[in-house]
Amino acid sequence: MTPRCCAVHVHTTLCDGRDTPEAMAAAAFAAGVRHLGFSCHSHTPIPDDQGAVLPADMTEYRSRVLALREAYAGRMEVLLGLEWDSQSDVSPAGFDYWIGSVHYQSGGGKFYAADWGEAQFAACRDELHGGDALAVTEGYFAQVAAVAARRPTILGHLDLITKHNAGGRLFDESAPRYRDAALAALHAADPAATLLEINTGGVARGYRAVPYPALFLLREWRAMGGRVILTSDAHSADAIVFGYDQAAELARAAGFSHSAVLTAAGTAHCSL
Repeated sequence: MTPRCCAVHVHTTLCDGRDTPEAMAAAAFAAGVRHLGFSCHSHTPIPDDQGAVLPADMTEYRSRVLALREAYAGRMEVLLGLEWDSQSDVSPAGFDYWIGSVHYQSGGGKFYAADWGEAQFAACRDELHGGDALAVTEGYFAQVAAVAARRPTILGHLDLITKHNAGGRLFDESAPRYRDAALAALHAADPAATLLEINTGGVARGYRAVPYPALFLLREWRAMGGRVILTSDAHSADAIVFGYDQAAELARAAGFSHSAVLTAAGTAHCSL
């Protein structure tokens, strides 16, 4: 078993992905994936999300994934997952697994995306946090802590707030306030119940040079006794196992020797 046999952070045209579930499954099988999990974005009431998230009625999503489970039976396990957002108005119950993620802060009847770029960050800073850039990060990580406390199967892209922060252009990632907020969010997670993903999606889409999360967070997670799982956050068929070598290198730098693999029978582990 290798890390590449598992891909469980996968999006499709049923949310904001570029390829159909069927095309993603075919690409995964061809790439050697043997444990494939679909994790389309859960519905939210945010107007800008419509068309990029699942509808509140997830019947079609369930049926399409379960049909693929049957089609690949005996060759590749297909898991029915969900990437559940902190602003979601549906439950993550009833899925094989769920990824807990934060994409927004909210206040004053408005939603501010953590990963939509400098204009969204500036609006959140100025309208919600009185011009304090580090307060934006503290607000974001407070949301992450709340999601982590729900004990998701996987805690998703923990420091997504850094997506557009190359060169520290939005805030200082070395500032004690930033690090304290990020560590507090991590400490809200239960390492016995939750896997922390090393997510290469920002690298695949050209926003970052290294995967999420930062090395200091991975080292702390290891000290907590936590486990990691490699994910590509794939939005297209050509990215199913993108950057797994780089993710494995980051995991080893943090002191990990194994990564988790999600299977229908539970969590297994493989050497990095």
